[in-house]
Amino acid sequence: MERYQGFVRSMRSLYLCRRHFRPPVVMSGRWILQFCHGYSGPFADVTRQYAALFRGSPYKVLTVYLTGAPSKDVVLRAESDEVAFLGYSAREVAGLKLGAIRALRRLLVGRDIALVIAHRAKPIYVACLATRLPVIGVHHAFGDYKRASRRCFANVFRRRLALLAVSDAVRDDIRRCLPAWPQDRIETLHNRLDVEAARRALLPRAEARLRLGLPEGVPVIGTVGRLHPDKDQATLVAGFAAALPALPAGTLLAIAGSGPLEGKLKAQAEALGIAPSVRFLGQIPEARRCFKAFDLFVLSSDHEPFGMVLLEAMAADVPVMATACGGAPEVVDDPACLFPLGDSRALAGMLIRFFAAPVAGTHGPTLEEKFSDHAARTRFFALPLVREVLSC
Repeated sequence: MERYQGFVRSMRSLYLCRRHFRPPVVMSGRWILQFCHGYSGPFADVTRQYAALFRGSPYKVLTVYLTGAPSKDVVLRAESDEVAFLGYSAREVAGLKLGAIRALRRLLVGRDIALVIAHRAKPIYVACLATRLPVIGVHHAFGDYKRASRRCFANVFRRRLALLAVSDAVRDDIRRCLPAWPQDRIETLHNRLDVEAARRALLPRAEARLRLGLPEGVPVIGTVGRLHPDKDQATLVAGFAAALPALPAGTLLAIAGSGPLEGKLKAQAEALGIAPSVRFLGQIPEARRCFKAFDLFVLSSDHEPFGMVLLEAMAADVPVMATACGGAPEVVDDPACLFPLGDSRALAGMLIRFFAAPVAGTHGPTLEEKFSDHAARTRFFALPLVREVLSC
């Protein structure tokens, strides 16, 4: 309780300090500030996704990264009108983040910002305290509002803070934590692809297999992701082992990624007697370009918030299977392609049935209608929380 009260006192103090900040007088809104914690992992593409919402609109996009060194490659991938790097380390933005608040204020002096789109908790915190602007906070994970301090923060700024989730599952998790909020202030905007660009980038099947070190002429079940308990590759290995005697001769399981579970997963494959049929590919640069190497893609994650790799597999017209939890069922709309979390026996049965009567991937309409940049743009500007602020 004492720690909670201390947080509230700090919030009040910062809010009073913020009231003395007066941005320059401007004529009309022209810029969207996109504020991201960093560009590691999927977030370089996340910033591209949100910048793409404003193509053809009256607004320009300024993308700002809180952490990370300047990078020409990141600038190109952000596809924004301007990109800035505040250059903080993770340690420097711990606590109250006063330096980051001051840095963002300096960056925005003289700019006419209509809206802030902030990804993850720290950028939301900094954006709310550094500006008087409306803020849309985008949440990419479960549990962001389990902490009492974050719920308190959200309630302090609820008049100008709205929240977006990358899936209905994440949205519902936030709504449970913030029951007093109107539902139309906590909405969903799914992750998406530039579908045409994703398909242009794909390597042909033979070249993709060559790059991954996989032989031609045998079926390959693929998965891509960190080797971490959240991804639950252990269930995939166990399900593959149970199914292998009934699968076509030479079938391989290819696991791309690195992480703390690599040793345990290799030991599991050895113990199950399937080590020769499991290929640990390590970290593959631009793995999304190699999805045509797979005959089937399986995501066995424990409550994946969304599952961007599913979209990447679908863009390659590869059939997909996933756990029936988290955001995956919103992407994989066929219940026959979903299996219960941790149920290796159910997964084994699905693998056997798939290879007994394989089907081609038929994901084109789903991608274009639900998970393309165009579909997201239509959805975004139809959201009440966006219509309150912007007119496009």
